[in-house]
Amino acid sequence: MPEPMPREPHLSGGGRAPEDGAIAATGMGGAMDLATAEAETLEKRPNGPDGTGPGEKPRSLWSDAWRDLRRNPVFIISALIILFLLFISLWPGVIATQNPLKCDLAKAQEGSQPGHPFGFNGQGCDVYTRTVYGARVSVTVGVCATLGVAILGSVLGGLAGFFGGAGDAILSRITDIFFAIPVVLGGLVLLSVVTSSTVWPVIGFMVLLGWPQISRIARGSVITTKQNDYVQAARALGASNSRMLLRHITPNAIAPVIVVATIALGTYISLEATLSYLGVGLKPPTVSWGIDISSASQYIRTAPHALLWPAGALAVTVLAFIMLGDAVRDALDPKLR
Repeated sequence: MPEPMPREPHLSGGGRAPEDGAIAATGMGGAMDLATAEAETLEKRPNGPDGTGPGEKPRSLWSDAWRDLRRNPVFIISALIILFLLFISLWPGVIATQNPLKCDLAKAQEGSQPGHPFGFNGQGCDVYTRTVYGARVSVTVGVCATLGVAILGSVLGGLAGFFGGAGDAILSRITDIFFAIPVVLGGLVLLSVVTSSTVWPVIGFMVLLGWPQISRIARGSVITTKQNDYVQAARALGASNSRMLLRHITPNAIAPVIVVATIALGTYISLEATLSYLGVGLKPPTVSWGIDISSASQYIRTAPHALLWPAGALAVTVLAFIMLGDAVRDALDPKLR
């Protein structure tokens, strides 16, 4: 009588082969178990390198940028400083209860006292109060000038880059002319005839001489974006120029403009202080860091505190916006990922 054949071992989905090296055959049920276990493992697998799991939509450039910004300590520090500056610009009376225009010549050039931590300037005005109120003018000038420059430059540069032709050539030559004008010298010439003590002449001057830089950046970004396949596909499907500009080109070409505008905001704040220091920008009784630095420069040996506090506030503000612009640039630039 023939001996019965040895029964082959049956391995389920997670079994191991015997150590003697024999290859165990897997039945139909074992194959189904293995496939089911592998599918469950794939469903429970954590997110991949791109941060998206099965069934999830891929993140956009803006969502990736926001994720990177939240993890960047430079962005967090600069954003906190800027938020504090915006707060004291809107409500300076919360942390400064004195009148910035109230001065007492009997206390001129005196140092720190109770209730006056920064001392007094050459006219006997409280340096702390004027430093706090000076943030309002500087932030207002910087934000309004940046918005004006960004809007005007983006519109002109974007249209020139999209349509090209004679309009593009004319705009390029106009921007070359504006680039040849020294900014400080232009301010001395144009603002010397202005008698108004408000911020609007200074803002208008910055917009007038600042838009060519944003225009050239927007033009180059639009030219690069309109050559992409999705724009060509939209054009082939009969999309209008306005639809392509608003739906396809602008969202993908605006990132360089945002980066440059953020960095330029700090530059406009320092430019306002420079023009006010030279006497052609803002004028008294407007409270400005540039005006205080100008008036305190003649007392730098006898009362250095009157110069150091507004100058330090100006330096911290400009540095915060530059740091913010660098962080935004690193987050929006795909080449740095």
